Amino acid sequence: MELLNGFKNPFRSEYKRWVFLVGLVAISHLLFQSFLLPYGNALRSLLLPGIDDSIEGNYGNVVSRVRSGSKSVVVRNTLTINGSDFSTRDVILFNGGNGGGDVGISSRKIGDWVEKGVSKVIFDGNVDDDYASENGEDLNENAVLEEVIRDQDNYVNATSRIEQVAKHGREVSTGELRDVNTTSQYPALSSMANPTPNAGSSFRSTSLQSDHTVSKSNSLMVVKQGKKKMRCEMPPKTVTTIDEMNRILLRHRRSSRAMRPRRSSIRDQEIFAAKSRIENGPVITNDQDLYAPIFRNVSLFKRSYELMERILKVYVYKDGKKPIFHLPILKGLYASEGWFMKLMQGNKHFVVKDPRRAHLFYMPFSSRMLEYTLYVRNSHNRTNLRQFLKDYTETISAKYPYFNRTDGADHFLVSCHDWAPYETRHHMEHCIKALCNADVTAGFKIGRDVSLPETYVRSARNPLRDLGGKPASQRHILAFYAGSMHGYLRPILLKHWKDKDADMRILGPMPPGVASKMNYIQHMKSTKYCICPKGYEVNSPRVVESIFYECVPVIISDNFVPPFFEVLDWGAFSIILAEKDIPNLKDILTSIPQERYLALQLGVRKVQRHFLWHAKPERYDLFHMTLHSIWYNRVYQIKLR
Repeated sequence: MELLNGFKNPFRSEYKRWVFLVGLVAISHLLFQSFLLPYGNALRSLLLPGIDDSIEGNYGNVVSRVRSGSKSVVVRNTLTINGSDFSTRDVILFNGGNGGGDVGISSRKIGDWVEKGVSKVIFDGNVDDDYASENGEDLNENAVLEEVIRDQDNYVNATSRIEQVAKHGREVSTGELRDVNTTSQYPALSSMANPTPNAGSSFRSTSLQSDHTVSKSNSLMVVKQGKKKMRCEMPPKTVTTIDEMNRILLRHRRSSRAMRPRRSSIRDQEIFAAKSRIENGPVITNDQDLYAPIFRNVSLFKRSYELMERILKVYVYKDGKKPIFHLPILKGLYASEGWFMKLMQGNKHFVVKDPRRAHLFYMPFSSRMLEYTLYVRNSHNRTNLRQFLKDYTETISAKYPYFNRTDGADHFLVSCHDWAPYETRHHMEHCIKALCNADVTAGFKIGRDVSLPETYVRSARNPLRDLGGKPASQRHILAFYAGSMHGYLRPILLKHWKDKDADMRILGPMPPGVASKMNYIQHMKSTKYCICPKGYEVNSPRVVESIFYECVPVIISDNFVPPFFEVLDWGAFSIILAEKDIPNLKDILTSIPQERYLALQLGVRKVQRHFLWHAKPERYDLFHMTLHSIWYNRVYQIKLR
């Protein structure tokens, strides 16, 4: 017995030491993991290693699925997902596919995704988001969509557990956030585009704080003390008035600054001859198709448009891979570049397969997907985006003889992201740029570049949903604005007019919910003058939204070149005010005679057709107006030896 007890005591002692050692290792592992995964994934990582940190990306396909339930959520390459929810839903990374088509999402309620921690969703219109808009009342469902569509115009409720990434240098931190970026399609960018592990490497998905509250010491929006203000947060140093813009346009029409082609072609001669045919065409006095007062010169426009239909041929470069190239986003705030891309690539009347027959060359990239794919969060550095496009232009210049022949003057791009002017600087400097961010102080060239309307498309299947508004006699609200406080100007607007006058419905962000979003639309349908102040940049989708709902737009954005400035007379259907006039806003609006208002509102209804997208393009619609302005500016810029 004593021998047996002697044998048991050492065994128990060793057993206790072993249990203690194992427990110590387990506790240490949990503590270590809690620092890396601070939101409750440590135990899961210990028991089920690899389930939350082995998602691998590869653009062009469904690249990974964590399966354990029946729900599906489409997310982008940047993930902010609560790993504890993997037991109740699938996570799908989808970036368009190589076989064509557009990026899509299933008909899940976006609000449910937000509650479960999904912060990034890609879609193009396979889902109908009924009432999402750029206005800042969208805090849950629209917060997710707005991040995809317009990073610099996000508005996120602090309790919704979604990070707000305020572009243009202001970054927000709610914990560690990692991006997975694809390796560049062009070799020079392999290191620049991706200082973090590339898309082929695994990464640990970061989860959202489950019980996050906003305080002075722990806020969603983290702005460093003493940080230098960005350009978009300050008023411009110089202001170009609308009258000065008109003078610049006339001066450039008389004397082109475009480079003469190194060798002239028959296509150049055809465009050059079109100029005299436009200017010497018949004068139109009464046209059944066009409402003359909204045009600078309806005769010139109609003649130019008809010659475009008869003459113009466009070559669309096939170079470049998805998702940056050939992948249109048809829904949201970047829809203009997506719709034009889709309709241009599918057009059989203008597009030719033989580049030798082309008068113009289209470079079909998405500035939104460029930022989405290559920008490194928190890097404050967009150099790799510009370098990517530089490498692209060098590639097509080396492969084809056309870009170098004119230094890109007969090439054009259509981009709606705010960063497009920066991304296309220098290497695309002589190209015709159709830009939503049409800022004369940021390199926009009046008479060569085209101001692209920024359209918010709520349903890609039905882009004309909710079109129209009440007649002028039933519009009893003098002025309306509701939206988020981006930039320096909108807070000034609210300071002077929020809750100051019953006739001036000037609001901040509207509360979340479908009823609120419907209220926003109904306000625009019932208001005489819809206020369109700039945000971070000069452009705003409210300009086209106002026209969509037949409300006279009041544009308050210094240095903004209105869309289709070269052919439309914006004084016939809008009010353009200087930013310094905000304190006198009501006096200015009430001083407009009723007869003048009725003429403006009629102009809005007549010009509306020129700002609409159609699945099958129609004459004088937004697709044709954009293409015409590109053609028209090329006609007046071309030089021959």
